[in-house]
Amino acid sequence: MSVGFIGAGQLAHALVKGFTAAGVIATHRITASSPDTDLPTVSGLRKMGVNLTTSNKEAVNKSDVLFLAVKPHIIPFVLDEIGPDIEDRHLIVSCAAGVTINSIEKKLLQYRSTPKVMRCMTNTPVVVKEGATVYATGTHADVEDGKLLEQLMASVGYCTEVEEDLIDAVTGLSGSGPAYAFTALDALADGGVKMGLPRRLAVRLGAQALLGAAKMLLDSEQHPGQLKDNVCSPGGATIHALHVLESGGFRSLLINAVEASCIRTRELQYLADQERISPAAIKKTTLDKVLQQPGVAVTLSSDPSGPLCSFLCCLFVVLKDIF
Repeated sequence: MSVGFIGAGQLAHALVKGFTAAGVIATHRITASSPDTDLPTVSGLRKMGVNLTTSNKEAVNKSDVLFLAVKPHIIPFVLDEIGPDIEDRHLIVSCAAGVTINSIEKKLLQYRSTPKVMRCMTNTPVVVKEGATVYATGTHADVEDGKLLEQLMASVGYCTEVEEDLIDAVTGLSGSGPAYAFTALDALADGGVKMGLPRRLAVRLGAQALLGAAKMLLDSEQHPGQLKDNVCSPGGATIHALHVLESGGFRSLLINAVEASCIRTRELQYLADQERISPAAIKKTTLDKVLQQPGVAVTLSSDPSGPLCSFLCCLFVVLKDIF
């Protein structure tokens, strides 16, 4: 089995590091594509021994399981590019927030009658084999495809199958969850520093407290509320601290954060469906689209009626459509 990644950003880097640490696949059987070869993650993948390329098609041709690890609004353009290269052996796994299986299948059905597509949502702790992953199976993917993906993702943490309509909520909870945890930890450490602890010790103690609490919960059958109560002595320091958290709307903030992430995920699907290029993607994607315009040449000329003029005119048209 060989694995490919379209996109060589943080997620691809985390998954590759987790897969290789778990021993499920050797790095020389992994290929990742990225138009930007100067990314720190690309450098990290190269040091691990991953095959790097700037060609998405090459990543497809060298892989059996293909992870789509790019931003949601880029997915339609990637599928248009690699669609003709997809073969029966390929299992396409989308990690893009909000992008539905149906939208990917509709694109690929132009090239294959039965494209095997799966959608997953994972998170960055896969890098230390403590990820949280869910996946949903597409129309043409079979049980064995699900087992293969689960084998890969279970090697880097918890993995389970869910109905696809739950994945947006999962994105808001565990997909974005590490960011909530890091923010909480940063604040806890600030509190420790305020009260006199050295920064490094404060961060270490805060991280250990979160790690230990999570492990206690996972190893027990008790409700988190009960475990919280077990820490609170009557009239003690912890219950006074919890009162402050409740007064600040701590629970509501977390609930609202999960909801906001979930809603944004659904908005990203809408943007992907529009197949419009976002301003954030202008650097690479707009250039590619402009170069596809009839009569546009790469050769630059000082002639105002030459290819450069045509190029700039087409660029203006594309940018006008975006803004």
